[in-house]
Formats: sequence, structure tokens, C-alpha cells
Amino acid sequence: MLKKELRAIYRQKRKALTAAEKNKLDDLLLIQFQNIPLPPLQTILAYAAIDENNEPPTDLMVDYLQYMIPELQIAYPRSNVPAQEMEAVLTDETVFFEKNEWNIPEPVGGITIAPEQPELIFIPLLTFDTKGYRVGYGKGFYDKYLANCRPDIIKIGISYFEPVKEITDRNNFDVPLSYCITPHNTYVF
Repeated sequence: MLKKELRAIYRQKRKALTAAEKNKLDDLLLIQFQNIPLPPLQTILAYAAIDENNEPPTDLMVDYLQYMIPELQIAYPRSNVPAQEMEAVLTDETVFFEKNEWNIPEPVGGITIAPEQPELIFIPLLTFDTKGYRVGYGKGFYDKYLANCRPDIIKIGISYFEPVKEITDRNNFDVPLSYCITPHNTYVF
């Protein structure tokens, strides 16, 4: 199926989730995440979920990682919309978030880090296929960013839904995930 069609279908599927369904699914996602065998981590790049889009939150996974690794550094993306690029910004309790023009919460202030620094990145998606490719929001920010990351970076997607068989209009610059977690499965690619 084409990315454009999949975006429309999965936006609608997410929109149809009730708050109670979403809370239950979020708990199940965290359980799946806790079973991924992760190497020692020093820095991760998460994203702040867009609540209005019923996007799966990364904060549950980030909180879990911070509990397990108290010295873990957490970065979040900040977009440069005209250049269609993003950068990773270290955050702590002094950094606040502001919504950009696409309603994405992004850090204001903070220290920018090199793309090679994070060992793990959470990547937003609308759906994914059985080969680990994802359908994002269509701007290519993450694929461009990943081209500059360390080759062994762990790329994790989070989905409320199981994979589609195949995304038929993949591009050469599309980067597959390492893992994608759903409420009932962890897919390894």
C-alpha cells in the first residue's frame, strides 16, 4: 500500500481510540519495551508525542530508562523547518517545551548534541511494515537525521497497531527500524 493511503488510514485509526483504550495500550507498550535487550546507554533521543494526534507517548519508556539509568542523558528533536532538518537537544528540568508550527512540542534552549552521540532513538510513525520500514508524517526529517547517526544506533518505533505487509513506495533514503513495539508484540528487524 502507498504511504499516502496508509497515513490516512492510520491517522483515522488512532483518532478512533478512546482515552481508556489508549491508556491500556500505553501500559502494554511499556511492558513490551521493558523486554527489549538494550546495551548500556548514555544518551537517547526521544520525541514528545502530539497528544491531539493520539500519538503513542515515549515518556513512559523515557521514565523507565531514567529509573534504570539515573545518569542517562535525554535529548529531544528541534526542527529547522526551512532547511527541513532537525537537531537533538539535551534536556533537563530547566528546559521547557513549546509547540512548533506543526503542533510538535520541542525544547526551547538546551544544548545541541552531535547526531553520533545517541545510542538509541525513538522514531515517530503512523504505521510500519514487516520489513521494518515506517510511514512517518512525510517530511523526511528523521531519515535525514539518521543518515548522520552512528551506524549502530538502535532505532525504535512505537505503534498501537500491528504492521502492514509492505509499504510499496519506499525510497532509497528510507531507514528501517531496529525494533517496533506494539501492545502485543516486539518486532526485531
